[in-house]
Amino acid sequence: MTDFAARARAALDAQGLSLRAAARELHFDVAYLSRVLNGKQTPSAQLAEGLDSLVGAGGSLAALAETPAPSGGDIGTPPGIADDITHMRATIDQVVAHDNRHGGDDVAPVAVRVWKCAQRRLDSGAVPEGRRRDYLASVAEVAEVAGWLLFDAGRQDECRAATLEAHMLARHAGDRSMERFTLTNLAMMGVEVGSPGESLRIVDELLSQPRVPPRVALLARIRRGRALASTGDHRRALDELGAARAALEDSVTPRDPAWTWWVNECELAGHEGEAHLALGDATAAVPKLERAAELAAAFRPDGRGVLYYRVSRVQAYTAAQAWRECGEELTALPPMLDTVSSGRNRRRLRVALRELNRHPDAPVWLTDLAHDVADVMRRQAA
Repeated sequence: MTDFAARARAALDAQGLSLRAAARELHFDVAYLSRVLNGKQTPSAQLAEGLDSLVGAGGSLAALAETPAPSGGDIGTPPGIADDITHMRATIDQVVAHDNRHGGDDVAPVAVRVWKCAQRRLDSGAVPEGRRRDYLASVAEVAEVAGWLLFDAGRQDECRAATLEAHMLARHAGDRSMERFTLTNLAMMGVEVGSPGESLRIVDELLSQPRVPPRVALLARIRRGRALASTGDHRRALDELGAARAALEDSVTPRDPAWTWWVNECELAGHEGEAHLALGDATAAVPKLERAAELAAAFRPDGRGVLYYRVSRVQAYTAAQAWRECGEELTALPPMLDTVSSGRNRRRLRVALRELNRHPDAPVWLTDLAHDVADVMRRQAA
């Protein structure tokens, strides 16, 4: 058992918290938490921070989960190889934690630089054969993270290039888990840029593979449901999301990769709401988006996820003509725009404000408020 696992278990016992109670408080799957607390899986940065906060450890518990400093590398490994791998893994933890709090705009360039520097070393042939697979896998992972951050920053062409590179590197490394992760990301991007046909082809490829882990298959169904909703295929879209919801009730299995920890009720409820909105059913979308927002706020009250669902609810409340609720969301937006920098969410907000201003029944006081929010965005961009 790792030091982190032992300390975390002892701290939970001291607080009188069961495994299930802790999982419920932290909004993590109980099976995933069990594997971490039994030393069988490394905790994500989000879980480590959440547990630290839950038991009041003041940062000491989270520190145990941080990537250890290199011990000097293996005999025969050229200087810098082990350092590179450690640096890539540490960078991943740091930029993902920053993105969850403050968005991807500022840290996307950091991840891109780390990825491209490591890629140059790899392409130069300077990585010895004995370390090449580990190095390939690490470069694939940092490229995947760079792709996600570019996605959140609204830099979609660069995002696609990084994610395609991550997919190829993962395949060369024999890292099937990362291959599948990048495919789900490419399917997500297809929906974002208005290419649902590509998303559907990618999901078909993914689900045709043998022994796809259950949580990965669930995420693929979510991607398919969103793509179908964007084409207006109401029945099939809701069927796919219904199948995903049924699968969500199953516990995480040992075959599920660690990165699927976030495939949870919050993620699914949010996608259900977005799908209903794309299908023109704002009444069905609102409670789903409210549920996702509630769970996102429980995880990090002032983080990027909360901003995302505030923007989604502005769109849903506008479509449902829920003017009071729409006004509440708009009022809460300016402080968040000061602390969360996400190009994708700024673009989504501009679209939401334009839809509100063009709605024939929107009250004047609300369109005035929308103009105020737009002014805040313009001042920030200046």
